[in-house]
Amino acid sequence: MINQTTANILRFVTLIIVQVFLLKNIGYYNLAVPFIYPLFILRLPMRIQQIALYTLCFLMGISIDTFYNTPGLHTTACVSLGLFRIYYLKIGIQQDKFENEPEPGIKTMGAQWFLVYASVLTFAHHFILFFIEIFRLTDIGFVFTRAILSTLFSVTLMSLTELMFWGKKR
Repeated sequence: MINQTTANILRFVTLIIVQVFLLKNIGYYNLAVPFIYPLFILRLPMRIQQIALYTLCFLMGISIDTFYNTPGLHTTACVSLGLFRIYYLKIGIQQDKFENEPEPGIKTMGAQWFLVYASVLTFAHHFILFFIEIFRLTDIGFVFTRAILSTLFSVTLMSLTELMFWGKKR
């Protein structure tokens, strides 16, 4: 059995490779763009130290920025996702019910909880990413539409990945 650190390193590298080499040029008229790499941040252990979380978010974002040639865009969105994740987990789970669970996922938390968790946080990530990319309030409707469609596309891919690699709830 692989320990948690090794599993997270493999997940980090695998999601970057999949994002950059498979999903980079996939999209639907630039409206629905799949980003699967936030799954790494979503699957980090619940009790991870904040400095470690922000460092990993930064490293994931800067890695994607390097391949996409978007200086700081994905990094900002990933670090913001890390912040939103902290608050979501404080508000969105019953601490006593899930305190022994190592990391959030379909296997540990159930499909319904994971879909809501992934959808809310992925939408936040995508909205920040697309808003910073355009950076005009006059295009907020386009940003919102693009974030919703991309979230649907991304969460579908994330859920399929979860089911394929990390199994169903026992």
